[in-house]
Amino acid sequence: MFQRSVKLIDIFGFEVRIDLSWLILAVLVVWTLARGVFPQYYPGLTGSAYWWMGVVGALGLFFSIVFHEISHSLVARRYGLPMKGITLFIFGGVAEMGEEPSTPRTELLMAIAGPVSSLILGACFYALRLAAAAGQWATPLLGVLGYLAFINLLLAGFNLLPAFPLDGGRVLRSILWRWRGNLRWATAVAARIGSGFGTALIFLGLLTVLRGDFIGGIWWVLIGMFLQNASRMSYRQVLMRRALEGETVARFMNPDPVTVSPDISIEELVNRYVYHHHFKMYPVTDGDSLLGCVTLGKIKEIPREEWARKTVRDLMTSCSRENTISPGTDAMRVLTLMNQAKSGRMMVVDGDKLVGVITLKDLLDFFSIKLDLEGTRDAPGPDRL
Repeated sequence: MFQRSVKLIDIFGFEVRIDLSWLILAVLVVWTLARGVFPQYYPGLTGSAYWWMGVVGALGLFFSIVFHEISHSLVARRYGLPMKGITLFIFGGVAEMGEEPSTPRTELLMAIAGPVSSLILGACFYALRLAAAAGQWATPLLGVLGYLAFINLLLAGFNLLPAFPLDGGRVLRSILWRWRGNLRWATAVAARIGSGFGTALIFLGLLTVLRGDFIGGIWWVLIGMFLQNASRMSYRQVLMRRALEGETVARFMNPDPVTVSPDISIEELVNRYVYHHHFKMYPVTDGDSLLGCVTLGKIKEIPREEWARKTVRDLMTSCSRENTISPGTDAMRVLTLMNQAKSGRMMVVDGDKLVGVITLKDLLDFFSIKLDLEGTRDAPGPDRL
């Protein structure tokens, strides 16, 4: 999901990243607060005061979202769930789990942690607002505190909607999971409800546009589309975890991969290998020794006129955790590593020996075939998500 994120900070051992799309939200929030919300509720202030209120309000929203997601992450870590980090994007934030909760109780506790934390934070901002009013503090401060109290209550309320993968949808899934003892079935039901909510939001957005509020309507449509897509993707993720559960890299890898010598020129590499096999990564070997790999990205860094003079040895990448994996590694772990490295191919090594290559296509093809053969027997009706 997040291909353009950058790291901001580490909090409690969790890496907080920001997707570049969040910058769009930040600008829109500042502009909306400074030109619409605060002037409407607190008239008579200067233009610069409204803009400062907008900036501080946006920073407070940023803090509120991180606080909400950190709460999820702390509970998840308490129950042994690996967390990849927290990413802020245009529709809010998400705590990225490395795997699904092991029990319905863990799912429930982790899901409600976010809304509860937002309610607590909203109550704190409201208490500060009352104290500031009693102390006759400056109007801009009162306005920002009131906004942050309201936005946290709104954040809690929206996330409690029973629309998977929102927190309320995860609470619903935990209840269904507890009732039937089947995570896949519970996810299918919760995801279908989430998709239905998304459709309703799209319809509401279109009505809003027809009533003359174009900007507001477009936002409802976008949120609805996001919710529909997130519901489908979350369900397919559960299906993939079940399909790959217990499988190792050794089952999917190609044990006879195409390798290249470190002494051939870049021109020969391109003409004999890249244009022929169409791979984006090639292991570099010298006899039985694995030296590293050469990627299409590295080749593109070399000017075309230097291809005949440069060799593979000049631009190959050494073996590391980002491009190698052992044959006994769990298949879902490989997917996580590929996503982190933004790579679709990894070398499979046993010690310092190359034993194969695993690709994202290999894993997805297996998942697709297994889904076609076994279907979704646990799902409520046909797989229409």
